[in-house]
Amino acid sequence: MTRIIAGAARGARLDVPGSGTRPTSDRVRESLFGALESMDAIDGARVLDLYAGSGALGLEAWSRGAAAVDLVERARPAVQIVERNAALVAKALGGAQPGRSPAKVHQSTVQAFLARAAGPYDLVFTDPPYDLTDAAMTADLTALAPLLSPDAVVVVERARRSTAPDLTAAGLELLREKVYGDTAVWWAEPAR
Repeated sequence: MTRIIAGAARGARLDVPGSGTRPTSDRVRESLFGALESMDAIDGARVLDLYAGSGALGLEAWSRGAAAVDLVERARPAVQIVERNAALVAKALGGAQPGRSPAKVHQSTVQAFLARAAGPYDLVFTDPPYDLTDAAMTADLTALAPLLSPDAVVVVERARRSTAPDLTAAGLELLREKVYGDTAVWWAEPAR
């Protein structure tokens, strides 16, 4: 079961696509969001969730006070689930978050979305399929870099056995990295 861990939609149960996605575990999300909150990276942020899957990362940020969330997913069955999950979180936020912008779900490849997106984004999650090549990961991050606000935080989640993302090639600097079982997470910011 995947659920919203904290914030105004705490406890909301999220649907997860049956195949083709790998939801971030509650344990990893709890640690990840604890770190982001200590960096003051969530409240009022404009969030981008690439390879959204169920939308759990972007919707968790929205529950915790992000101003707006764009969720990008290619597969139509997953998009339908993200839309349902976003509606569930929006309903939970209804009375508690007046004036909040709704989450927007985009059925698109990541590269096509980034080519037409208008930044700036303050917080970005990219949790691609584990079989995404290193070259494709670098291309995603390179296309993302011009859309970032100066103080943006980019969170990359991949398999522990994956090569670390080439942040330098994308104009990003590593802030920290952490391994949780089979999952590795890198936090980055625009290079100064």
